[in-house]
Amino acid sequence: MYFPPTFFDIIVHLIVHLVREIKCCGPVYLRWMYRVERYMKILKGYTKNLHHPEASIVERYIAEEAIEFCSGYIEKAKLVELSKCRHNERVGDKGLRGLHVITPSVEDLQQAHLYVLNNNNEVLPYILQHEGLVKESNPKMSKNWVLKKHNKTFLDWFKETIFADDNASETLRKLADGPKRNFITWQGYDINKYSFYTKA
Repeated sequence: MYFPPTFFDIIVHLIVHLVREIKCCGPVYLRWMYRVERYMKILKGYTKNLHHPEASIVERYIAEEAIEFCSGYIEKAKLVELSKCRHNERVGDKGLRGLHVITPSVEDLQQAHLYVLNNNNEVLPYILQHEGLVKESNPKMSKNWVLKKHNKTFLDWFKETIFADDNASETLRKLADGPKRNFITWQGYDINKYSFYTKA
């Protein structure tokens, strides 16, 4: 009387008849089909041969049941369940593949060495001392020129100064000695159960 016929699709139709159905058949949870329908979807996923769907479902179901049953009697066997992360069993902090030994150019190596020294608090007094010496020997030059001269000559001066000083710490001696010429790179690396790969 109040709704057009198109309003009564399958969902509304079920709600309309739900009260009468409960009176006739009892509580609805005893006839609830959701679990059955959900499991039917799992069984439909077993279909690999579309010409014989029932046979392939039965074959796959029996195989899974047999594996589950046998795995209960095998020590340390993994049950047929959701697959685990492939990174869990790997050792952390370990290179994967693409081991390369790289020898950078002298300019790149000196630039990296200078960067490390400029960001070390223990080296800071030596940097200020060397900048003062460069300014004193070239008083008429600009700040940019003094900075370039300092960057060019600081590494050699720092090395000579540290190795001439018997009271210099072991850290300063290692810093003055500089980095190795060759270093190792990896194309892939495992850390914290994740694998990282470089693009280039």
